[in-house]
Amino acid sequence: MSKRDTRRLPHDFHLWTSVAATVEPLRRKGLLKLGHGTLPGLEEKPPAPEKPSLKPLARGTPFLPAYQAPAPRGATPDKAVDPAIHRKVRRGRIEIDGTIDLHGMTQAEAREALRRFIGARASKGERTILVITGKGARTDNDYIAAMNERGILRTMLPIWLSEPGLAHLVTGWSVAARGHGGEGAWYVRLRRA
Repeated sequence: MSKRDTRRLPHDFHLWTSVAATVEPLRRKGLLKLGHGTLPGLEEKPPAPEKPSLKPLARGTPFLPAYQAPAPRGATPDKAVDPAIHRKVRRGRIEIDGTIDLHGMTQAEAREALRRFIGARASKGERTILVITGKGARTDNDYIAAMNERGILRTMLPIWLSEPGLAHLVTGWSVAARGHGGEGAWYVRLRRA
């Protein structure tokens, strides 16, 4: 590799100087000096910015606010079923009192059917139900499927369960075990009558 002669200017130096003359530098402290003088318009100094007055913090006051974890992906927080109850339902020690399948329904139909079903089951005093929503359409390219709102009923179920019409009847919900439908189904736990 040959050493470049630092005294020799490149053949397109005139282009560089004309472009550099149109650019305003980010910092004005150090003026760019080229072999043929300084660039025009950089000689004047900008006014010094006013420094804000800093007040010392009171003793015991945190410098930064307390850390808060980011919200979950869904629009509503997940009210998970108690892990012990979830484990018992998954293993079959607690029976599922009712099952509703929302496949093939529109959002409006599924929402109304879910509202009626939970209302009827809660009035009977049942505690654990299984809501089957399905996983949503699958394609060869998961990225395209995600952009097409894959599994809209599955996405909307937690939102519907936390609405004022159903929230007073439901204590929690969580994704079902593989034997009961996996990601395409939910355990919903109802309040005692």
